Amino acid sequence: MTARPNPARRRIDFYSGELMNGILELWQRPETDETYMLAGWRQWADAGNTSSGLMQYMIEQTGAARIGLLKPTNFYLFQVPGTHHFLRPDVELEEGLVKSHDTRANEFHYWRSGRKGLVLFLGDEPHMNAELYADAWLDAVETLGIRRVICIGGVYGAMPYNREREIHAVYSLPRLKAELDTYAVKYSNYEGGSTIGTYLAYCASQRGIELVDLYAFVPAYDFSQVSNQVQGLRIDSDYQAWFDVLRRINHMFELDFPLNDLEVRSLELASSMDSQIEEINRKFPKLKVREFMQQLSDAFEELPFMPLDGLWARELGDLLDDLD
Repeated sequence: MTARPNPARRRIDFYSGELMNGILELWQRPETDETYMLAGWRQWADAGNTSSGLMQYMIEQTGAARIGLLKPTNFYLFQVPGTHHFLRPDVELEEGLVKSHDTRANEFHYWRSGRKGLVLFLGDEPHMNAELYADAWLDAVETLGIRRVICIGGVYGAMPYNREREIHAVYSLPRLKAELDTYAVKYSNYEGGSTIGTYLAYCASQRGIELVDLYAFVPAYDFSQVSNQVQGLRIDSDYQAWFDVLRRINHMFELDFPLNDLEVRSLELASSMDSQIEEINRKFPKLKVREFMQQLSDAFEELPFMPLDGLWARELGDLLDDLD
């Protein structure tokens, strides 16, 4: 599915953990028939923790083993004058002794599901030297034999909290669109600043690598223009977005990652939002929050993802074979 790795590129001795270009270190190569990759970042486009939180959740749920990293050298600023705590890493002191200190991390993990392998990447969006970062990251994709990469992100928007999330897609190669059309995604004509996922999609296109950037729209509501008592409401960890993204990934890669837990969390999230909306509506009736939510729901054009699951697809195929 992807272009073959360039044989002229320097390869890695996976047993010694040798560094490629002084940045990329891998110490295990997946030995599976098909290997795919999901990637998330602690980044700007991380609404609802859909990028970093979802990837951390998957690493923990699968027990994926760490197989490599990108060294943080040359990618991060310590501070920018006037921003104070904006970029500085957090430190923990105890009686003057440094007990812990945050460090930037870009790590590759690996989980095997039957004959398929899944590399799970969680990193920190770089502040600078994006070209060097992308080059090393895509070197890892090629060296690990990844057939397709899915980058995950989230952005906030005013949309119903009790409906399926709107999922948009950015892709690296024209041939991917026909398949993506089947996953109930939308496409943007946006022009402006790039996210790490869309930047990597561009870089991947130069190498012929299949990369799809899926980002979910996470509910957020700004009431500041009509009230100085209630600034707004947003979902910090959007389990519905996580669920909707993973449903598509399960179907795309024919994985069996369990979704029951996220489905339960999604229902609990909707119930919690109901309660919060009702509380705001009771305390500040002039905001007409319920009316606002109904208007959002009426105007929202839901694009539900309703694929045949693997079992039904196989049984339908068997039935058609019998008829033939």
